[in-house]
Amino acid sequence: MTRYDDLADPAAGSGAERLHALFERSWAHAMEEHPEQATYVGWPEFHDRWTDLSVEAVERRRRDAGEALGVLASIDRGGLDEQDARSHEMFEEVERAAAAAAAFPGDYLALSQLEGPQIDVAFLLSVMPRETPAHHGDLLSRLGGVADVVDQTIELLERGVAMGVTLPAMCLRDVPGQIEAHLVDDAGVNPELLALAGVPAEVQAEAAAIVRTSAAPAFARLLAFVTDRYLPAARHEVAWEALPDGPAWYAERVRHHTTTDLTPREIHETGLAEVRRITEAMDQVMAGTGFAGDRAAFAEMLRTDRRFYFETEDDLLGSYRDIAKRIDPHVPRLFGRLPRLPFGITPVPADQAPSQPAAYYLPGSIELGRAGMFYANTSALASRPSWNMESICLHEAVPGHHFQIALAQETAGLPEFRRQSLSCTAYIEGWGLYCESLGPELGMYTDPYQRFGALDAELLRACRLVIDTGVHAMGWTRDQAIEFFTSTSPSPEHELVVEVDRYIVWAGQALAYKVGELRIQALRQRAARALGDAFDLRAFHDEVLRNGALPLAMLDRVIYDWLLA
Repeated sequence: MTRYDDLADPAAGSGAERLHALFERSWAHAMEEHPEQATYVGWPEFHDRWTDLSVEAVERRRRDAGEALGVLASIDRGGLDEQDARSHEMFEEVERAAAAAAAFPGDYLALSQLEGPQIDVAFLLSVMPRETPAHHGDLLSRLGGVADVVDQTIELLERGVAMGVTLPAMCLRDVPGQIEAHLVDDAGVNPELLALAGVPAEVQAEAAAIVRTSAAPAFARLLAFVTDRYLPAARHEVAWEALPDGPAWYAERVRHHTTTDLTPREIHETGLAEVRRITEAMDQVMAGTGFAGDRAAFAEMLRTDRRFYFETEDDLLGSYRDIAKRIDPHVPRLFGRLPRLPFGITPVPADQAPSQPAAYYLPGSIELGRAGMFYANTSALASRPSWNMESICLHEAVPGHHFQIALAQETAGLPEFRRQSLSCTAYIEGWGLYCESLGPELGMYTDPYQRFGALDAELLRACRLVIDTGVHAMGWTRDQAIEFFTSTSPSPEHELVVEVDRYIVWAGQALAYKVGELRIQALRQRAARALGDAFDLRAFHDEVLRNGALPLAMLDRVIYDWLLA
């Protein structure tokens, strides 16, 4: 028996009625199971609690994954209207992907340099509402539950060690330092207390007491466990295929993130071809600058010439804000629909910055009155060149992630799992990378160094296809991956090393960008050929964004149907 069995009975309503009831019940259950996600999307409940990370709860969720498929099978897709039929298909894809992921013990990889309580706790607290006494109660309740989150994480990691399911120790080298920031109760240093800046003094005082008596001691236990137990037991091999049932697990990760049936070998070869194409274009741009040396010398100049770097964090953030303002006037020429939700630009929290990428985006929420947020990494300024900033802003902010995610949230008639979907990585990240290619049409890349930087950003994503598959399916070592990267890309070595370690711990995720972008580019070219002079780029973009995030095969059909309409 499942919580959805009653909806399989035709007496419960029409197919459309049962389908929407299934969507609503499933989404409400997901919010209850994952309260952090409820906060991010603006769901009205559960802001005072955390996901139950006990082994029992983890195993229950793994058993339950895909349980709605039985109800879906009882609803004839042919009897639904176009949008409901698409939602039926999308929900089936989501449930099948969840069931496929649950076949592997990914929950026991509960901590890395990119995620875990040492990163996630303070970040979530920082985006929670704080205007009312009820909000203050939620904040304090959540803070009071941090010790349980930490202790459950330790339990999951211990179980992972027993199963031989760990991440490579080399990639976790920054984790002890990340945890140490949580051991003090100084409001000017402790990440949780920093996240609560601006709440009333009496709330701050109660929060400080919780940190001192509960949260900080829990993080001390986590630090001792990580340094004394977990790191010595963590594996030395970097390949996902070194894990139990690793080849099948990596294949699942590739399918999950790309939403395709491409093999690692096919993706690897595509990456190599893209690297060749992009480096040839980079050589042409370099020649146009009048530089006399080869690409390696040009790269060294870009890494070291102080004119391309900032003296202060405020200067870097100010430059991003200026770029976003310069993009804005050109956007209406390429898009018919513009999001109502605004976005802001802010620095990556200092305690997280050393292990984080150059930038990332956090969705906003109309329901919570929270703007989307573009986080720029202002640490290690000597590794943050200005010549790639236009492409980063196009990807992370406008018209990249902010447009795609905000427009999906604002699309009437979509069920919540489609409005809020973050599951189709190839579509989401493919759209972000595709938006980098729109630079010339949005008034960007007039400076040859910015154009070179945009090509380098695209090269980074092409290298991901080569490195991710090379490391996880073809026997590459971490050193080989770093060598390939540094010999191919002019980006600072520190940034490339962080990238390689990201690919190692998030297997398959990095494949999504180029795979998705290439598909969107191909669809644009197909539409332009089919429609000729009648092709309207604004209409094409609106159609790509009209349905929220989709698996790539579904996006193909959406555009095909649009062309036939």
